[in-house]
Amino acid sequence: MSADRELVLTRLINAPREKVYRAWTDPEILKKWFAPLPYTTPVAELDVRPGGANLIVMRSPDGKDMPNRGVYLEVVPNERLVFTDAYVRAWEPSEKPFMTVILTFEDEGGKTRYTARVRHWTVADREAHEKMGFHGGWSLCTDQLEALVAKI
Repeated sequence: MSADRELVLTRLINAPREKVYRAWTDPEILKKWFAPLPYTTPVAELDVRPGGANLIVMRSPDGKDMPNRGVYLEVVPNERLVFTDAYVRAWEPSEKPFMTVILTFEDEGGKTRYTARVRHWTVADREAHEKMGFHGGWSLCTDQLEALVAKI
């Protein structure tokens, strides 16, 4: 994979990887942290299995919904999740594939080395994602994730 199409966020989270993984796979938990505040996540439908679809809707403060559909490619409980927006459900191609997300959850003595690798179809897609605020947005969401998993 060419690094010019990839964005990466890595964080050491002070929680066991089972909790961090659960925050990505339990829809009720995901709704509480997924969107960078003041955005919200009113809908999270997750069929967490290879080939299973997901629908996550982020809502802006002014009420605009941004639906994100995808399909899980790989699911290794408490270790790895891979999903893509190249498909919307049941291997139905999306109109405009944008990214594939590879999440890893590595145990580091009861803490979790969390890595989000986002691979884009083109350099222009990666650049667009950076301009949308990938670094700030994903970092803020990871802060929200970490605060939430400390409580569950």
